[in-house]
Amino acid sequence: MPVPNWTLTVADVVAETADAVTIVFDPPNGCDVGYRPGQFLTLRVPSERTGFVARCYSLCSSPDTDKRLAVTVKRTAAGYASNWLCDNARPGDEFECLPPAGIFSPDDLDKDLLLLAGGSGITPMMSITKSVLAQGRGRVVLIYANRDPDAIIFAAALRELVAEHSDRLTVIHWLESVQGLPNDATLTPLLAPFVDHDVFICGPAPFMKSARSAIESLGTPRTRIHIENFVSLSGDPFVDRPLSVDQIGDSADDQLTAEVVVELNGSTHTLTWTPKDTLIDLLVDQGIEAPYSCREGDCGTCQCVLIDGKVEMDTHGVLDDDDIADGIVLGCQARPSSERIRIEF
Repeated sequence: MPVPNWTLTVADVVAETADAVTIVFDPPNGCDVGYRPGQFLTLRVPSERTGFVARCYSLCSSPDTDKRLAVTVKRTAAGYASNWLCDNARPGDEFECLPPAGIFSPDDLDKDLLLLAGGSGITPMMSITKSVLAQGRGRVVLIYANRDPDAIIFAAALRELVAEHSDRLTVIHWLESVQGLPNDATLTPLLAPFVDHDVFICGPAPFMKSARSAIESLGTPRTRIHIENFVSLSGDPFVDRPLSVDQIGDSADDQLTAEVVVELNGSTHTLTWTPKDTLIDLLVDQGIEAPYSCREGDCGTCQCVLIDGKVEMDTHGVLDDDDIADGIVLGCQARPSSERIRIEF
């Protein structure tokens, strides 16, 4: 079953820094788009080598303040898609796109938030910050790490937001050129006053590792810590789903037939599930609207909780050992390995 997609038209391209641009899109068919602050778009980017490559970019626009969709793209040294977009995207261009997806979003805009961003990790934080300030009552503390002042994305926009919401928004800049690289030891005292906040972390892997280690050392529970990983897809989620297990080869496990009870969006579905399908394959084929995007285990959109029974995953993807111990599984990678299973999204 093909993944539903949109065609977006570029309305504007805004240079943010020497190596980052914001691409603004008109909404598809001129209609309002429903999404949550902190979600991402999956764009299909032209490629001379493969025809197209799929890449996920966080939305910097907010559903509560912006009529248009916008993503911010920063060049990476070996990043084909990011360099192509920075060099070639122009107003009037059209891009195929999957609907907004992702779970890096606050569940309550009235909660106090601690946002920890490194480099282009500011992109979803900008979306979240604008929504909280526009529609919620929560306070936002943003700690934003960059190489030097010239590398700060949204510098002017952040100053404007602080001036307008000085009672609710605090922005603390960390500059490598002045303070050195942030690490566990240097971040811990900076984060200590905000341990009662819900925490969102996005940026380069070393930054996220240090930020997570620092906030966990202060006693903030894992349930209040949210991590967003940058995604570089190897496959193409715009085409039909990949070959399932029974198309690749037979095994004794393929004969297993499981009964799975899925609780999703307030509804309960009881289905027959065999290892030839992942859970997302099964739900989509049954016409059930399930959350997913990349189908490679890299974005975490399809995370769900295994309440009863057993599943095997083709890959653990974005999940760490603690996630797996908590019973979290990826719907796009999970296949049944017991006869009765219960799962909650």
